[in-house]
Amino acid sequence: MTIAPTRPAKARRRALPKRDRGARGLSLLPAHILAWVYAALLAVPLYYLAVSAFKENLEIFSSPFALPGSYTPENFLTAWERADLGTALLNSVLVTGVSALLTLALAIPAAYGLARARGGLGTLVERFFALGFLIPGFAALIPTVLLAIALGMFQTRAFLILFMPATALPLSVILLTQFMRTVPRELEESASLDGASRWSVMRYIYLPIARPGIATITILNMLNFWNEYLFTLILGGPDPSVRTVQVALPTLISQTNTQYGVLAAGTLLMLVPVYVAYVVLSRQMENALLQGALKS
Repeated sequence: MTIAPTRPAKARRRALPKRDRGARGLSLLPAHILAWVYAALLAVPLYYLAVSAFKENLEIFSSPFALPGSYTPENFLTAWERADLGTALLNSVLVTGVSALLTLALAIPAAYGLARARGGLGTLVERFFALGFLIPGFAALIPTVLLAIALGMFQTRAFLILFMPATALPLSVILLTQFMRTVPRELEESASLDGASRWSVMRYIYLPIARPGIATITILNMLNFWNEYLFTLILGGPDPSVRTVQVALPTLISQTNTQYGVLAAGTLLMLVPVYVAYVVLSRQMENALLQGALKS
């Protein structure tokens, strides 16, 4: 099927009468206002956090939104040493990265099997995964602690790495299943007739089509794993060699003399790795969506 060439967006806008263009601009004005208000709601706290990271307490409270008088890295160095953020960041990167890879290793074959399943059994298994949304985190806390103690893995990184994928599998499997169900049956049958194994079908047919879904759940899982506090605090413990950055950062808070500039600097250091990962994975997701649109 051939598609008629379309004019560029600028040419289409020029072809509209001035009256129609003005009416269209007025109709989009509320959307632009809401977009700028939402952007300001996001930008103002980030700006306040960034400028506070270079200030002392007196300067933060006297002129909270003013630019700092100097841009010395003293607060960053203090936060890095006092909270041992180097070890904490390394633990967070290790737990988040390995847990995300393990989640994909378990979710992709499960989603592939559910996408290919026919009949009531596949629906039953999919609903079983959906039951994971009904279990609140607090309800699983005590059984998880008892399990870690019984296995002799309480307050260890290994148990955190094994536990995190269990919390993310329900959403990951269900989302990936929906992406993989978009693969035409004829394409899979054609590959099977050519002698492709199930592994080859999953690798060369299902995975390329499901790349946007894989990038999406990877972003969501990495954000959840990185920001997890309750389970990492209890299952990881206060040991500096095991605790993650979410557990190490509150050690900068004191009941009598909290240096908020140091706390803001530590928070910025905590945000950098997850922001970089988000930018990289979001670009991959956009490229995968663009490639899928061009192929279709």
